[in-house]
Amino acid sequence: MTDRGDPSADVSSVRDAAMPATQAGDDAAQILDQRYRSYSGTRHGLAGAMRAVIVSSTRFTLGLGRPARHKFLPWLAVVIALVPAIVLVGWATVFDSDLISSQILPDYHEYYSWIQAALFFYCGIVVPEILVADRRNGMLPLYLSTPLRPWSYLASKAAAVVATLAVITVGPLLFLLVAYTIEGSGPDGPVDWAIVLVRILVAGVAIAATITAASLAISSLTDRRAFAVIGVILLLLGSNLVTSVLVEVAEVDPHLYGFNLGEIGAALKDRIFGVGPPSTLGESEGPPSTRISELSTLFVLAANAAWVIAGGAVVWWRYRRIVVSR
Repeated sequence: MTDRGDPSADVSSVRDAAMPATQAGDDAAQILDQRYRSYSGTRHGLAGAMRAVIVSSTRFTLGLGRPARHKFLPWLAVVIALVPAIVLVGWATVFDSDLISSQILPDYHEYYSWIQAALFFYCGIVVPEILVADRRNGMLPLYLSTPLRPWSYLASKAAAVVATLAVITVGPLLFLLVAYTIEGSGPDGPVDWAIVLVRILVAGVAIAATITAASLAISSLTDRRAFAVIGVILLLLGSNLVTSVLVEVAEVDPHLYGFNLGEIGAALKDRIFGVGPPSTLGESEGPPSTRISELSTLFVLAANAAWVIAGGAVVWWRYRRIVVSR
């Protein structure tokens, strides 16, 4: 009678059952497993590896496929950014009034001030996890054991962050475009409509790229998520507060706004939508009240490019020092 408490008895019974009846009691060696076989499926190479990282990182950032506690913060930021635009679309649909003349509907460039808090919240709380988690849980060596190299891994992570940030920077403006179109206040004709659409996409991606570079740079400097979150929040809010006080109160040269991550991105968005100094953009649609409107368009472009380049350089410097055995 077989002892139920003896694990070796269970293993022996399974092994004997897997053998032919004529060999169950034979003492000869038996092949119980197949030999190693190399992968014979389709190989997608570097492009496939980058695509897989972008998809998985996007899902990870938005909390898709993860417990509910990981979904709350990213989707809260998305809701904060989208709800005002959705309400405006509903208002434009239900009420037959001139919402533009009544200044109920904001202009495209003005709506970004409505979503800045959601954007900073998302970058400060959610984005640092996308790099820190891979170093903390040991996934980075696994990623780099594939056709991915550090540059392609980082490019994939940056693309995933830009894609998720675009939900906040582009999505609400698309709702606003729908509201304008339904309300009948323009754009007039398919060409103007397409121009506004392109401006929305370019401005949204530009803002997302600038903030992504800075956020990933801070996140690459530490393996502790809490430190990364604090660093990103201090960069976003600190650069805004310090430069605004120095320029607007102490009347320092307005070029100092180049170090203000939020305002210099907003200035680029204004220039894309045709709002800026008359000397560079022709007739202005109403420049901002702060001295950042005094900056030339070339300087605004250069400052945003400098943020992207500096952020990318910091991340690359940090990851090129990481030695991974293949």
